[in-house]
Amino acid sequence: MSDEQQLAERSVAAMLGGDRASAALGMKLELVTPGRSVVSMLVREDMTNGYDLCHGGLIASLADTAFAAACNTYGDVTVAAGFDITFLESARLGDRLEARAFEKARRGRSGLYDVTVVRCAEPEVVIAEFRGRSRSLGRPIGQALEGQ
Repeated sequence: MSDEQQLAERSVAAMLGGDRASAALGMKLELVTPGRSVVSMLVREDMTNGYDLCHGGLIASLADTAFAAACNTYGDVTVAAGFDITFLESARLGDRLEARAFEKARRGRSGLYDVTVVRCAEPEVVIAEFRGRSRSLGRPIGQALEGQ
């Protein structure tokens, strides 16, 4: 395993280890490599809105977690500077969703990431497209966790 891969895995494990919101929503890290991640979530009954559809804010949360994992693979604390999401389809009770994040560009302390949220079924269906803008805070992830 490369040094870059080890750093990515350690960094994301440290970040997600303290992420109570993602854990409460049942999100699972499926894959992480430098600048990329895949995070899954099963749509539960308590995640549906008044139309029996998955609440859009929870789909955004899934995409945001995948985005956070992808942009924190380099060992520095990196946070969202903003994001946009476009919903293309609805998700429903029992759907297994995956958010697939990848780095589009990274310069200095700023990054740009795209996340595609899909319903894992045959055939796969794209639920949403998300674009996140990141900003590194310039301090190591381990140091940030020690200060908590």
